[in-house]
Amino acid sequence: MKNFLKGIIAGIGGVAPGLSGSVFLVILGLYQKTINAIGTLFKNFKENVKFLFPLFLGFGVGAILFSKIVDFLLTNFEMQTRFAFLGLVLGTIPLFYKEVKKEGFQKKYYIFIIAAAIFGLVLFSFNKNLFPTITDPNLLQSVFLGIAVAGSSIIPGVDSAVILSSLGLYELYVSSLADFNLAILIPAGVGLVLGALIISFIINKLIKRFYTGTFSIIFGLFLSIIPSVLNESCVVGLNFQTFLSFIILILGFALSFFLGDIEGNVNKIKQLKNKVSTLSKKSTTTENTSKE
Repeated sequence: MKNFLKGIIAGIGGVAPGLSGSVFLVILGLYQKTINAIGTLFKNFKENVKFLFPLFLGFGVGAILFSKIVDFLLTNFEMQTRFAFLGLVLGTIPLFYKEVKKEGFQKKYYIFIIAAAIFGLVLFSFNKNLFPTITDPNLLQSVFLGIAVAGSSIIPGVDSAVILSSLGLYELYVSSLADFNLAILIPAGVGLVLGALIISFIINKLIKRFYTGTFSIIFGLFLSIIPSVLNESCVVGLNFQTFLSFIILILGFALSFFLGDIEGNVNKIKQLKNKVSTLSKKSTTTENTSKE
């Protein structure tokens, strides 16, 4: 039941632009175990399935339920919603950069980050027409949707929704979940399973052999997709809508940054409360002594 509930939280992260299901798994302490279970699925099949089934079931429930909310917000408040997503994306940058530097970092890896960022900008921002929006997919496109969701969900800090938007698949992803369109969801599910098995195996091997280099490239690609969160509906001007959008962006950043190190931030809040409480007690004691 705990894994099912944690899966629901990860599912919400998987469907909302700016959030990442894999980042939520990191926060919940399940990422490494999940990747290992997928990558070694058939080596210890019974135990791996026992762990993964409730997690993935929860992920599906969270994605389906929250997709309706995202669909409604994008339809009625697109600019404010996209600014909120941008804030959520920006808030994950410190966590992701910390992940890159976790096992040693040299100056040469900045080249990896910059090269990957330039490549990603060319691919996702400067060639937006390269991947037109898909609304009526064929069988292969539906399967590719599942593979894209798997790949973007497995890598921590890489937002599924931004990747899917860049590939012209995000609107299809949200609408098919909201409408529970089995004609799209079934082949997408096949692609999701195949993609998860293959990509998890590859990522596991790369991280074990080239941890910093792999995460440096992933981080560069992540930075490159940030501009694609906003679109032509996000017109900035001297009006209340723009002011509200920037306020929402700040709140989204604060929420994402807080969740990025939730245990550390909660401990900092507790320490701050203890300091305030200690100072308050000292002040009270001083006042009582002065009165005496």
